[in-house]
Amino acid sequence: MLIRDWMTREVTTVSKDTSMLKASKIFKDNDFRRLPVVDEQGKLVGIVTDRDIKDASPSKATTLDVHELYYLLSEIKIKDIMTPNPFTIKVDDSLEKAAIKMLEKKVEGLPVVDEKGEVVGIITETDIFKALVNITGAYQGGIKIGVKISSEQGSLKPVLDLLRSHGARINSVLTSHDRVEQGFRHVYMRIQDMEKSKEMFLQGEVSQKFDVLFWLRDNPKLMDQ
Repeated sequence: MLIRDWMTREVTTVSKDTSMLKASKIFKDNDFRRLPVVDEQGKLVGIVTDRDIKDASPSKATTLDVHELYYLLSEIKIKDIMTPNPFTIKVDDSLEKAAIKMLEKKVEGLPVVDEKGEVVGIITETDIFKALVNITGAYQGGIKIGVKISSEQGSLKPVLDLLRSHGARINSVLTSHDRVEQGFRHVYMRIQDMEKSKEMFLQGEVSQKFDVLFWLRDNPKLMDQ
């Protein structure tokens, strides 16, 4: 999964000389959390967040009157509060690379730049969540199964063959070697919903032959109930 398939392409940007007052209005009107800062050629030079605006704004306990306050906010420029040379990601990088960078750098979004350093999009935590839901088939509901199996080549095939032999329709399969002892891996599968009696029989068969971590009916329609 590539950044270009999940990023937001219509990106609002500001310049270094944009006033904090104007940037604050852009944040408020569009419910943004970050704005890339670009130069005259459209190249990325910084990023400003809603937190930067809040931190630079006068306290609510200020003694300034409204005219003084507006004058102050109009005089503060984005270049005074932005983070220069922000972390970025390329349009053809993987979504996983973006997720790792966000985790390691502790940021919630990354400007997407092309080979010229020009902003072509932005990728955020929300986009990562959307991708995760998409690849796992979570919105389709069904049954989520976790098993621990050997990390040897071909060890997953017997699991999938058993599921298919009972008429299970597999929506997604994910595997992880983290948080498991060496020589093993965790496999997480989502299958389409099935008749309860068939499910119970299948669960018994899988539990007899494999190390089942969990077996969960996962219906998004019931999430808000």
